[in-house]
Amino acid sequence: MTVLALDIGATKFAAGIVHAGRQVRDVRQAGVPEAKVWEVCRELLLEVAGDTPITAIGIGSAGPVDVRSGITAPLNIPEWKSGFPIVASVQELFPSAVIRFAIDGACLALAEHHIGDLRGVRDGLAMTVSSGIGGGIIIDGRVAVGRTGNAGHIGHIVVPGWDEPCGCGGVGCVEAVASGMSSVRWARAQGWDGTTGVELSRAAQAGDAIALAALERAGTALGQAISSAAALLDIDRVVIGGGFAESGAPLWDPMRAAIAKHARLGFLRDLRVLKSRITNGATLVGAGVLAAGHATADEYD
Repeated sequence: MTVLALDIGATKFAAGIVHAGRQVRDVRQAGVPEAKVWEVCRELLLEVAGDTPITAIGIGSAGPVDVRSGITAPLNIPEWKSGFPIVASVQELFPSAVIRFAIDGACLALAEHHIGDLRGVRDGLAMTVSSGIGGGIIIDGRVAVGRTGNAGHIGHIVVPGWDEPCGCGGVGCVEAVASGMSSVRWARAQGWDGTTGVELSRAAQAGDAIALAALERAGTALGQAISSAAALLDIDRVVIGGGFAESGAPLWDPMRAAIAKHARLGFLRDLRVLKSRITNGATLVGAGVLAAGHATADEYD
């Protein structure tokens, strides 16, 4: 049995072969182009598979998605924003493979629940804070799916105090305020001359005033969103991964301060927010778990 995992992100594709049900190796990546997106994804999959017959494939995709119809419509991939039949397209490449498909947040939650800091936790939230913001929910020991497969889309919780337009068409979503891409845009509008979230994080850690302000607003918005989600879901554990989450104290201190300010209900007194210890592509790991049969397409248990 050879299992392949695919992660469709906002800026890159990643694919690899799943070993022992949980480890993804032979990982290769490709940037998401402005045009001919499927062609790049297709070549990556064929390159990773090589001559080996593929028996199962797990796909984790940035959303929104429609799991039942196998459609992905990532907000940050313009060519696919109106919907792309990813499951049918991959099935055409690998006709005999079983394909399981989920939003990237559900894969993230699967990874954290199987090998990360949500292991053994019955109710929790896994988040990624990177180019965008996504999440997956564990309720009663299972990943919440939702009507269309988009449960856990925490990036579109509306946070008070900001009215930035979001790629979803709304305003004030936490992704529009606190993602790496959004924070870079805000910082550049204030006169900062960097171009990436990594540069912004480094500048903040070096004491740059604009970069520090950008991460303070991002951390505050994240704390507000987490507080709302925790109260709604009655959870006591949040695990956060993603490149922008590696920004350290300039991001985490205002986030924790906002949580302390807003998560005041008695049942939230034990709420813990942790940085993910999965350093090698948690969404890809979760897609591997999904593909290897540790979860069903309906329940992700």
